[in-house]
Amino acid sequence: MMQNNQPPIPNPPRAITTKDILYLKDAMSWELLAFKKFHSMAQQVQNPQFKQVLDKVGQMHQNHFQRILGHLQVDNNAALASLPNTQLQ
Repeated sequence: MMQNNQPPIPNPPRAITTKDILYLKDAMSWELLAFKKFHSMAQQVQNPQFKQVLDKVGQMHQNHFQRILGHLQVDNNAALASLPNTQLQ
């Protein structure tokens, strides 16, 4: 059995940079596309066991989309204002 030696994922940053937003937009697009594809496949199969598995995987991708969306529902201007000023003066 493989052990996961990776450290736990830290909490997301309080402020979101433009680069972060672009990455999150891509990730949300991928999750939404995966959800739609699995949902479509589940509607087309006749086998109830396959249908259940496809629906479950589709729901997983929908949940990922919702989690990412939740991270974006922040007052970014207030978060940026609360960060220490690191610019040289």
